[in-house]
Amino acid sequence: MKIAVAGTGYVGLSLATLLSQKYEVMALDIVPEKVEKINKRISPIEDEYIEKFFKEKELNLKATLDYQEAFKDAKYIIISTPTNYDEEKNFFDTSSVEDIIKKVKELNLDTTMVIKSTIPVGFIENVKKKYEIDNIFFSPEFLREGKALYDNLYPSRIIVGEKSERAEEFANILKGCALKEDVPVLYMNNTEAEAVKLFANTYLALRVSYFNELDTYAELKGLNTKDIIEGVCLDPRIGTHYNNPSFGYGGYCLPKDTKQLRANYKDVPENLISAIVESNRTRKEHIAHQIVKRNPKIVGIYRLTMKSGSDNFRASAIQDVIKNLEGKTEIIIYEPTAKEETFLNNRIIKDLEEFKNKSDVIVANRLDENLKDVKEKVYTRDLFSRD
Repeated sequence: MKIAVAGTGYVGLSLATLLSQKYEVMALDIVPEKVEKINKRISPIEDEYIEKFFKEKELNLKATLDYQEAFKDAKYIIISTPTNYDEEKNFFDTSSVEDIIKKVKELNLDTTMVIKSTIPVGFIENVKKKYEIDNIFFSPEFLREGKALYDNLYPSRIIVGEKSERAEEFANILKGCALKEDVPVLYMNNTEAEAVKLFANTYLALRVSYFNELDTYAELKGLNTKDIIEGVCLDPRIGTHYNNPSFGYGGYCLPKDTKQLRANYKDVPENLISAIVESNRTRKEHIAHQIVKRNPKIVGIYRLTMKSGSDNFRASAIQDVIKNLEGKTEIIIYEPTAKEETFLNNRIIKDLEEFKNKSDVIVANRLDENLKDVKEKVYTRDLFSRD
């Protein structure tokens, strides 16, 4: 069986790697450098398991820039192109997904499209009518940046937005390539599957926001945040996971998914979903305020990435902290993976010692061994050195 994967970000590349253990996989992208790297078995993204599989496994995987070559004879075409949130339209920009749908329709292929990109609730039903097609369903992904392939090998669940033979076959393909046994599989309608994705991510954002607001309270009242969190979280109904304070939630999914869910609530009563989005904004403003209170001449931003093991800094919380600091202090940034010399008009320094020496305050969303010798300069809310 041949499977095509359109888009080779975290979702697409992890799926292409997973499935190419057992199937012929053609990965499509529009960036020549990414295609070249994949064909040379060099991962274009930082992911420990993808890098390991590229080195050690015999994978039936080829990347291409040619969509006709990618889609020809493919039984399934997985669409995992980016869907960013459009702040002006208050909706996901689904143009990259729809571009693939149009290409598949033009080729008149006997195939089934499976959308893995995050989409608004009701999207599948809309495109079925808009393009007069039926060969499409949604299957949400639940992956962490930097651990995308691991989360495909050991999935928490597999959800398919259709109750049909092809849906069962697709679920069995994913299940058969996973290492985890007894993976829960749920079949439901597309619209419910779309809702699962947005509600799951918004709950995670809620949890991040909750512990961040707890931390803001403790910080301003001079209390020990760690003691409070540990006391709260030993209640088994709450649990000790996902409770480490940060500068706010960010990354590929949570910022856009919470805003999309809020947009989907138009004409539906709500208070909580909007509060989660606002809480994240308030937290970043608070973090910037606490830094400015130290009266630094030069603030050093340690890494633009969200967390260790990830090379992504798209929508990272630190970016809004930087914007909130602008005009109040000089800012320098330590980001060794950056290709540019500046970020948001602030100088990027790639020499760690120079960065540490020049910074009066070093701002770190997550602590790192590299900062141990200058811990008196560091401002962080990281209590547990994880997440």
